Amino acid sequence: MNPRHIARVVTGIETSDGAGVRLRRSIGSQRGLYHDPFLMLDEFGTDKPEEYIAGFPPHPHRGFETVTYMLEGHMLHEDHMGNRGELGPGGVQWMTAGRGVIHSEMPQQQEGRLRGFQLWINLPAAEKMKPAAYRDIPAAEIPLVRFEGGQVRLVAGRLALGSSTHEGAVHGISREPLFADVHLEAGGVVTIPVDAGASALVYLYEGSARLGGDDVPPRSAALLGAGDSVTLHAGASGARMLLLAAQPLNEAVVQYGPFVMNTREEIEQALADYRSGRLTETA
Repeated sequence: MNPRHIARVVTGIETSDGAGVRLRRSIGSQRGLYHDPFLMLDEFGTDKPEEYIAGFPPHPHRGFETVTYMLEGHMLHEDHMGNRGELGPGGVQWMTAGRGVIHSEMPQQQEGRLRGFQLWINLPAAEKMKPAAYRDIPAAEIPLVRFEGGQVRLVAGRLALGSSTHEGAVHGISREPLFADVHLEAGGVVTIPVDAGASALVYLYEGSARLGGDDVPPRSAALLGAGDSVTLHAGASGARMLLLAAQPLNEAVVQYGPFVMNTREEIEQALADYRSGRLTETA
């Protein structure tokens, strides 16, 4: 195997979104700061209700997919298609905006900790106008892959460990992304194969870890260089981190807020469709 190393670090920056939800944004924190096909990675986590209670009221999207992964707390998804998803600890909501969706994500708690991630994954030009779709995945449906020194919650993609290959809760979609929540015990080590042509990153959200001889920066996106495997070493307190990988699109990206297309003209059309009520019409 050819191990990957950290090529660049995108530091997580404190900001807010929605109706004032406090979060830390790495990928997507600046215009054009993408890791193709990943457009944005947010970590939200606070036990102060005033920093999350207003949530994310109804808002539109077009041209990409959103993945919400909850660690703690309770959120409710509702959209124009009539979907209603209860997102609890360990659960995932995978939404394909495609041609257009209008949805909300609202906290269902008045106190306690709300913690999790939202990832945006770009769609290729040929799929940007496909019908919107939504899938609610409770924690019990996410495969847990155990190994000596740790475990992986496999949200999406395929994972080969030892002589076994495991399939995540989400598969058969565009770009075949790998979304793995890796938990290592103190001193634990794991080597995970990753397609050589894929863009990959690691996001350490608890503990400490090393990758290829370098410390993995906490709460920031460590973008990985070329290779076909990732070897992670946990520190004395163990480690929890996301490993994300997907084939790049190598296409132009033009973004205006919640719309991500390939040209300025397509963005203008998205805005016009939203204003006229045509954003969510069936093509």
